[in-house]
Amino acid sequence: MVKLSKRLHTIASYVPEGAKVADIGSDHALLPVYLAQTGRVAYAVAGEINDGPFEAASKQVKEAGLGSVISVRQGNGLAVIDEHEVDVVTIAGMGGALIVSILEEGKPKLASVRTLVLQPNVAEDQVRHWLVRNDWVLHDETVLEEDGKFYEILCAYRHPDAASANRELYRPKRLGEGLIVESVELARYGPLLLTRGDAAFYDKWKSEIEKISHIIAGMTRGGTEAAYKRQQELLAERERIEEVLSCWQKVKPS
Repeated sequence: MVKLSKRLHTIASYVPEGAKVADIGSDHALLPVYLAQTGRVAYAVAGEINDGPFEAASKQVKEAGLGSVISVRQGNGLAVIDEHEVDVVTIAGMGGALIVSILEEGKPKLASVRTLVLQPNVAEDQVRHWLVRNDWVLHDETVLEEDGKFYEILCAYRHPDAASANRELYRPKRLGEGLIVESVELARYGPLLLTRGDAAFYDKWKSEIEKISHIIAGMTRGGTEAAYKRQQELLAERERIEEVLSCWQKVKPS
């Protein structure tokens, strides 16, 4: 049986039993192979656009003897699946903007899909905004650290009243006695992540503070007006993250 990273194992845990899944950008098809080997899925499509990963995925599936369960296909995004072919789509290891582009361009292929499991490497807020605009509701989200990197995994469901559910999910939240986290910020931090006590959430945003501090330290004094404006924006961003984390620590669940 193939072994998965902590990141891929977490993604696998969100795939419902008996699902028909399409893994877009499947690379070596590790996720579909694992799901098939564990009997978690009835059928899977491993989609990959690039020649090398496509060939690696085909080899992986063949060596695992799973050609009757997993179809390896080469193509761009959701173009590799037919309408009503799958009920779960997983997309992992890409930037948030690219994931949004894949979902937007392939919307007709999502008609039968009931679960999206998405792991953007950056721009997670763009993915959350797309889900809201297209009547998907976050069922769960996880942040984890692996090999010095932080990953957010978002699981979204179809909902009979998505508009109402999302209004409630992204309603401005109060942290502590006075701090209000607005809807736009909830999309950045994660509306569910912000209500939990996960240590990885704190570590991720502490790491973000360090990155911002490093950028500020590298900015030269006496630069252009645009550079000064950017420096002030970064200082304000860092201060806000520190404020959110401070309040989050005081009210986080034990």
